[in-house]
Amino acid sequence: MKNIIFKGCGTAIITPFTNDGINFDEFEKLINFQINNGADSIIVCGTTGESSTMTLEEKKAAIEFAIKIADKRVPIIAGTGGNCTKSAIELTRFATNVGSDACLVVTPYYNKTTQAGLIAHYTAIAHSTNLPIIMYNVPSRTGLNIAPATCLELSKVNNIVAVKEASGNISQVAEIASLCGDNLHIYSGNDDQILPILSLGGIGVISVLSNIIPNVVHKMTEDFFNGNIKEATKLQLDTLELTSALFCEVNPIPVKAALNMLGYNVGMPRLPLIEMSNLGKEKLRKALTNFGLEVHVND
Repeated sequence: MKNIIFKGCGTAIITPFTNDGINFDEFEKLINFQINNGADSIIVCGTTGESSTMTLEEKKAAIEFAIKIADKRVPIIAGTGGNCTKSAIELTRFATNVGSDACLVVTPYYNKTTQAGLIAHYTAIAHSTNLPIIMYNVPSRTGLNIAPATCLELSKVNNIVAVKEASGNISQVAEIASLCGDNLHIYSGNDDQILPILSLGGIGVISVLSNIIPNVVHKMTEDFFNGNIKEATKLQLDTLELTSALFCEVNPIPVKAALNMLGYNVGMPRLPLIEMSNLGKEKLRKALTNFGLEVHVND
């Protein structure tokens, strides 16, 4: 069995911005909020963190800062992937040197590649570090799917330990679980599919929803692992309206709007992402209120 980086709720944390760069004061508040409210891990510079519009220097600063603030209270997983293998290796080596606990590596996007290319890409990155690697499969954003047979081949690499599965294809997840067993752990990459993936042997979720309610997402996974399936199922269903609102526009537009509504000052998404529409805000505000969260009137 491969080593487990974390089990339960991993938060794909947003990156708060000012007009000039990262808002580190607000970032510290968000990290502490996550740790104090049940997050089992924090993922920095992922899709939700807007890594695609951050400079290399900003990514390095965000990763190093999160490690410092977390102070080993929970694992910090650095998003180090990209569509240039050489650049991904450079950032992975940096994350290794500053003390990250693992790396999340998205598939190449736009230039894409073949399945054989994926094997070469991930193997090269894995061989550049002694850190555990989580592959990130999100074909709706990258245009590229990691096939189950490719997962099997990559599971033979010692430090490729897990896949974040956000294909939305439960049949594919089942096939990965069947082929790879304990040699490749599975994390749900979709908040509306946490329990289905746990039921197939998944060990947790890398979540957008937990930016808002880490305690609830943690409890959902904990209930499942403890055999309280009815309670876990209720939480999965109870969070569907909020999850839907958080994805009614392109992630992370809604989750940043939600955090601002809840009293944080995380700024706007970076172009080409824009502020949430008024219609989207209305839907989001209603979902937050229905879930019992206190929304600031002026946001």
